Amino acid sequence: MIRMAQREDVPAMLEIYRPYILETAYTFEYSVPSLAEFTHRFDTIHARFPWLVWEEDGEILGYAYADAAFVRAAYQWDADLSIYLKPEAKGHGGGRRLYEVLEELLRAQGYFLVYGIITSCNKGSCAFHEAMGYRESAFFPACGFKFGQWYGTYWYEKRLQDGDPTSPPRGWRELEKLPESWNI
Repeated sequence: MIRMAQREDVPAMLEIYRPYILETAYTFEYSVPSLAEFTHRFDTIHARFPWLVWEEDGEILGYAYADAAFVRAAYQWDADLSIYLKPEAKGHGGGRRLYEVLEELLRAQGYFLVYGIITSCNKGSCAFHEAMGYRESAFFPACGFKFGQWYGTYWYEKRLQDGDPTSPPRGWRELEKLPESWNI
């Protein structure tokens, strides 16, 4: 089941994120945020953007969320996506469903372009984004230093809708109704 994340999900999401920080360069974060810091991050982002969890039998197997891609006004129709899954949950379709629902919500909110920023060592995420219809739009070599070595970042992008905006994007809570087909 894909559903909107709740504050009480934050500890489980932080535990999913922890090994990505401590054991991989998939995130350039060096230290695990405290529960208070991660809760504040969740509250701040989720006030405007969707933050979803994938749950089965009461266990959270992964999460995905959107955030502002850039700060200048002309970029307000762009969003940056993040996704983290438990290792044993990879390859079972939950990540794809998280992104599909997230993209639907963002489209309904009025977003036009979404980005996935992926470190060069994370080939699985590059393949996932390509399978989801994202295209590589930029590569920044040796821009992040972690675990004693330099890594690059790939920027993937996907256009959610064509045309020109007629109004700024709305917050997800401003949507009139979350369609039942979204299962959230």
